[in-house]
Order: sequence, then C-alpha cells, then structure tokens
Amino acid sequence: MLSDHTPATASVVFLLDVDNTLLDNDRFAADLGDTLEQAFGATERERYWAIYAQLRDELGYADYLGALQRFRVGLDNEPALLQMSKYLLEYPFASRLYPHALDTVAHLRTLGPTAILSDGDVVFQPRKIQHAGLWDALRGEVLIYVHKQQMLVAMQQRYPAAHYVMVDDKPQILADMKQRLGQRLTTVFVEQGHYAAQAPEDVRAAADIRIARVGDLRERKLADFLPDAPVINLPAD
Repeated sequence: MLSDHTPATASVVFLLDVDNTLLDNDRFAADLGDTLEQAFGATERERYWAIYAQLRDELGYADYLGALQRFRVGLDNEPALLQMSKYLLEYPFASRLYPHALDTVAHLRTLGPTAILSDGDVVFQPRKIQHAGLWDALRGEVLIYVHKQQMLVAMQQRYPAAHYVMVDDKPQILADMKQRLGQRLTTVFVEQGHYAAQAPEDVRAAADIRIARVGDLRERKLADFLPDAPVINLPAD
C-alpha cells in the first residue's frame, strides 16, 4: 500500500528515477540475459530480447514478465521455464543499487519531500523498488506511470510544490519535463547507464545539472537546486 499522503504545498520536491539512476538496471538485464542463455541457449535468449523490444514498442515501458509470458511459446515442456518467474520476482535488486544510492535518498529527504517518479508496469516495477529497499527508504512515496513526463499534472496534485527537482539518466525525458514545467523544474542528468551514454550531446548539455554518479548529490545543498543557483558540474574521479 502507498503511504497516506495529505497534499501540502512544499518549497521544493525532489523526484527520483529508478532504473540506471538509483539502480544499475543494465547489470540486471545482463544477468537476465546470461540466465536465459544458460537455461535455453543463445538463440532463445535473443528471441526473448526480441519479444521484450516488441512489447516495449507496443506498451511504452519495459515489461519483463509480459515478455516471459510470450517467450513460453514452444517451451512449455522445458523445466527451466517455470523457474524464470521466480528468478525475476526474487532477483536481489538491493545488490544492484549504485554506491551511496540510499545515502543520497536520505540526504535529499533532509532538503525536502522526496519521491520516486518512474516508468513501468504495475507488478514488476513496484516489486523491483521494494526488493531494492527503495520503497522503505522513500516511506512509500512512489509514483509509477507509463510515461511519467506526460503525467506531471497528476504528479503535482500528489506533491504540490513551488519548485521541483527531477533526477534521471534519460536526458530526453528531462528535456520533455523541462518543456512542460519550465523554470519550476531543475533537471539533474545522471550520466549512468546506456541511455545516458547514447544520448546526443546537445540533449545532454541541456540539463541544468550534470553529475557522473547519483552519489554526488550528497554534496549538494538546497540552494544548488534553485533556479538562480550557479551551474556546478561535479567531475568524475
């Protein structure tokens, strides 16, 4: 159950993406691919990812369980098939958190109300967030939509604020949200994961703040996120 939330206008609300922002989802995907290959062979592994990609195009979000449901065709007599759901639902996502992810959450919560704002399905994505320890760390303050950048009115109803800060590894989503919220939003681009690496430089450069790792946010003060704050990009080690 989501925690009870009585809307009250805050000064600043922090919004955090999950996959490749707080949690290394690329590592999870690699582990899943290795497990599929060990159980069914390389050809079947590639078939799963083709199904996954097709579903993502159809639905607009990652659906690992839905892809598994379609993947079962022709494999009903394979004993390993029924173990795959257990693998997905019990995957140790806490071990895939980026360094200092929970410390970052704790720090931001001292600066203002903080919530997860994620894309995903309504079964696997919440499960991932719970198993990673993020649900408890955020006290159940979690929003999951199909396209979060299109749900900003609903987000603001849940978390009314004078200003918002969005932390994400996908600069295009940050740009879309900035277009909708304008100067009421500070965008923080975390350069982690394959989406960040593949984004065009002009889109990457459009973010208000760029950081190498999510843990770098532990060094930021509230004033750093306000619209008139100077641009400070922390370098990688």
